[in-house]
Amino acid sequence: MRILCTVCGKKAVIGKTDRLSVAVSNLYCSCTDPECGHTFVTNVSFSHTLSPSAKTATEVVAALARALSPEQRKALQQELAF
Repeated sequence: MRILCTVCGKKAVIGKTDRLSVAVSNLYCSCTDPECGHTFVTNVSFSHTLSPSAKTATEVVAALARALSPEQRKALQQELAF
């Protein structure tokens, strides 16, 4: 990810990341141009999904299976056996 200085447009470096949530972070940045020296905070946030993760369905099923009693898990295994 490339961050540009909001004052001079030169490359900036990220010095610190403050994760506010899974989808939002504050990036503490510094301009690499010594004549500028601008330091600033920019926000990065999740916008939307273009293609859903295949991992999501598996994780949901695994969590549900862990919530079952041992008897219910055994019955589910028998039902899913081919």
